[in-house]
Amino acid sequence: MGIVAGLDSSPDFTRIVVCDSDTGAVLRQGYAPHPLESPEGGGRPADIDPQAWLLSLGEAAGGGLLEGVQAIGVSAQANSVVPLDTQGNTVRPAMVGGDKRSQVAAADLIDALGGREAWAQAVGSVPQTGQPVTKLRWLARSEPEAAARTAVLLQAHDWLVWQLLGRPARRTTDRGGASGTGYWSAATGGYRPDLVELALGHQAILPEVIGPADAAGTTPEGLLISAGTGETQAAAFGLGIGLGDAVVSLGASGSVMAVHTEPLVDQSGMITALADATGMHLPVVTTLNAVRALRGTAELLGVPDLESLSELAMKSTPGAHGLVLLPYLEGERTPNLPHTAGTLAGLRRESMRPEHLARAAFEGMLCGLADALDVLRGRGVDVRRVFLLGAAAELQAVQAAAPALFGTQVVVPQPADYAAIGSARQAAWALGVSQGTLDPRTPPVWQGAVAQVLEPGEELAVGQAVRQQYVSVREQTHPGAL
Repeated sequence: MGIVAGLDSSPDFTRIVVCDSDTGAVLRQGYAPHPLESPEGGGRPADIDPQAWLLSLGEAAGGGLLEGVQAIGVSAQANSVVPLDTQGNTVRPAMVGGDKRSQVAAADLIDALGGREAWAQAVGSVPQTGQPVTKLRWLARSEPEAAARTAVLLQAHDWLVWQLLGRPARRTTDRGGASGTGYWSAATGGYRPDLVELALGHQAILPEVIGPADAAGTTPEGLLISAGTGETQAAAFGLGIGLGDAVVSLGASGSVMAVHTEPLVDQSGMITALADATGMHLPVVTTLNAVRALRGTAELLGVPDLESLSELAMKSTPGAHGLVLLPYLEGERTPNLPHTAGTLAGLRRESMRPEHLARAAFEGMLCGLADALDVLRGRGVDVRRVFLLGAAAELQAVQAAAPALFGTQVVVPQPADYAAIGSARQAAWALGVSQGTLDPRTPPVWQGAVAQVLEPGEELAVGQAVRQQYVSVREQTHPGAL
């Protein structure tokens, strides 16, 4: 078929991979940071001129990187809103990221529709800080003039696709991107314009939701552009996960997602009912505390880095001599304990050693993520294999404990640009369908991620005992939280 490209516009940079459309082999790569001014006090800005994404894209594609490419797929950061006026110009900078400004807006929206269950029934999830629907509510309350001028709503990947196509009259998105907005239902496959009006104060034009293998259009130069999707969905597609697979991401906070055949309605707000990039569903459960619990423990123990903390933890034994850390250092979302603090239980004279606390930190982090996995399992999601992502997945203490604590095979893929690879795979699918060589119901089969496979083996019983020790402390400290 030829060669295709995948473009991932993350919060900080653009990555592009050029792949063989038959095998998925990466042929060329490009990278460029976004030209962003750092806000006062550091951190990531909540408002960004989307032109920065185009400038970064142009730089990443320099040097003839896209020469010979026949199709491009685009993924971009989730929880982004690009408000446009009737002429297609941005009304204000794009609103991106977690954006804590919209905390009050989320609570307002929950009350305005009649509670959490009403939202869960409407769109499969409860409004959260940073979600597009809550950003619209914040905009209506804080910048009413900008809200009044907003006529069209796009997300980051929708806007980039539209720009690549030369700003046509037709604007598109995909199921994956639409499912994160808070005003599209994965269960019905349709928008809820009334929720846009509830948040923004008036109706707005929303992009057409096209199928996973559909093309958004063709550039004036004849380059096919696929539907595009959110960064999370693209990464899942790039990893090649399917039914029975879950992905556990170890960042400062953690997330667990799995492929499922149907959308999950969850009034607790613990599950976000996303659609994936293939026509299936991708329920996600997040925890507020993952690697931040390890970093906090390293600082407490005076250990210089996470590798040293891991080495220290390996000097202990499973169960950390009875020490249990509930790692709720930032409060917690799974279980829903927003105002709680962490707990260290099981202190005895023999357990008060640095290696046992280090071990308890790793076990606490992984048991917290196992709780998130159990939320999905409890709703009928099949989990036979767990993909473990993030730099911390390479640590020996994580790899030693994860299979037995999760109770399943653990796969640790080699670091790669999986969101960009997933976008390229989507481009190959759309290209194949347009040429009549691929079925719109079946994506191209690409080489799987190069990975290390870890089995629970004989450690399973020990791991499950450690897990039960953790659950007992959680139940004693926060009865009925899960």
